[in-house]
Amino acid sequence: MKFNKLLILSAAIQGLLATGVTQSANAADDHSGGAAQTTPSEENLDMKARIEARKKEVEKEIAEEEQKKNGYYKEAGTYGTKRLTQPPSYTVNLSKTGIDSVRDITWLDVGLENRTRYEHRDDDIRRSNPLPDAGPAARRSYAGGVDEPVLLKTRAYLGLKEILDPFRFAVEIQDSRRYNSRFTPDNRDVNEFEFIQAYGELYFKDALGRDDLGTNRPLSIKAGRFNFEFLDRRLIASNEWRNTTNTFQGFQVALGQDKNDWSIDGLALQPLDRLKYNTDKPIEQQWFYGAIGHWRKWSRWITLEPYYLGLRKEDTGIAGDKDNRDIIAPALRAYGFIPGTGFNWDMDAMYQFGRSNDRNTGQSLQQDAFGFTFEAGYTFDHPWKPRISAQYGYASGDKDPTDNKNNRFERFFGFARPWSADDYIIMENISAPKLRLEFEPTKKLKIDTGVGLYWLASDQDRFNNLFSIPDANNFNRDRTGDSGDYLGNSFDIRARYEPFAHVKTTVGYSHFTTGSFVRNRMVASNGGVPGSFADDSDFFYIEVLLNAFK
Repeated sequence: MKFNKLLILSAAIQGLLATGVTQSANAADDHSGGAAQTTPSEENLDMKARIEARKKEVEKEIAEEEQKKNGYYKEAGTYGTKRLTQPPSYTVNLSKTGIDSVRDITWLDVGLENRTRYEHRDDDIRRSNPLPDAGPAARRSYAGGVDEPVLLKTRAYLGLKEILDPFRFAVEIQDSRRYNSRFTPDNRDVNEFEFIQAYGELYFKDALGRDDLGTNRPLSIKAGRFNFEFLDRRLIASNEWRNTTNTFQGFQVALGQDKNDWSIDGLALQPLDRLKYNTDKPIEQQWFYGAIGHWRKWSRWITLEPYYLGLRKEDTGIAGDKDNRDIIAPALRAYGFIPGTGFNWDMDAMYQFGRSNDRNTGQSLQQDAFGFTFEAGYTFDHPWKPRISAQYGYASGDKDPTDNKNNRFERFFGFARPWSADDYIIMENISAPKLRLEFEPTKKLKIDTGVGLYWLASDQDRFNNLFSIPDANNFNRDRTGDSGDYLGNSFDIRARYEPFAHVKTTVGYSHFTTGSFVRNRMVASNGGVPGSFADDSDFFYIEVLLNAFK
């Protein structure tokens, strides 16, 4: 439609130019008769004004048609915040697969995708090995060296809609495996043949009327198993980068849809325990709930997303498990654009209160934590669409391990990759500025690169991903604060290329230089041996994504 409008604009300009030529000729004939007429220069100015006016009219018509197509929804445009769609982006309507025998089946969505990723990790600071004298607590130390795992993730999707309305359903299966690693398999990489979605839905298309653009405002009620993403993905995400997926079981209610001027999402869910080789099961003692609002009436300038999340967890009764949490988190996300410029921005601010237990002693603590993120970027008017941005993120850490408060920010089920490309940093006890450059040399090639600096928000709280071990060992935490607060700095670069239909490739590299806290804790974990730490860490990967239909 936009192309057609441009053709109309071109024709209109040509018509105006032709009219101008005719008028100029007539003016010349009349002038020869002695009548007072406008000069050619005045006619040219008038013609330019008419052309500019018509261009503005057509641009306005194009904008209006685009709004009718997309409704009020406007993507944030900030780095790493684009949510995965439902149905997933790798799916296609069966009628559009190119198979003649099914071209009339518009009520079924299908998808099949495989991702293979080779990783080269040198001195991965997340990894640990048991020390020779490890006892029942499995005391661990830093494990350096090279690891070269191959990760495989295969997904298949089937979704029925419209033909049986208001009843709909969807099923998605995922198989996640890891090969060639020197470390014990874990559920970050391995979760074989699992239903990550299996739900029934009651979908009432016009239950809540229509908005000002005439877009229907539906009511959707789902029950079953889900994986999804909301907001900027930092608190609720499928974790697309990781080889396994965050999944939940429970209920989801949606009033309205993304295209509407307003909508509300309600959640009442139990997280699933990812079991590497067995069927995932809901964590009976844990519930995750929330309400998320979306106000898009002013989306040309700003989109507002007030929300409220809660996590309730009771200890399992298993020896050593004293984790008991009842955390409530009101928050506000807002993002927008400055019309007529290349500037856009995105911010999110969260406060958390309630109760949480010390996981080791069982002592009841008052939850008092907060976090926020802010990003501002500018996209240049250039065929490569270069965008430069600056981001700062903060999530509080426990200030004093001896008081009756827990200041450690609860990241819920967020996506870590926007913080760091190597998966070292999560939204917990962190203070992190970052600069990033993105550009698209061609429609098939996208490149982004960035540099980041990382500090602990509290030098007396833990760095979660150091060794990836329980806090009881104290090697990823120094309660005295003497190890410092600087975690390190990183550089990363990534190129995404689509060489053929149905094939996408990604090549990436990240270099992390360790800071004082990481080095000091590595020394402590190795019995105080001087120099027993990694100066830096390297991560390189190649990824190939194959899609059967898109």
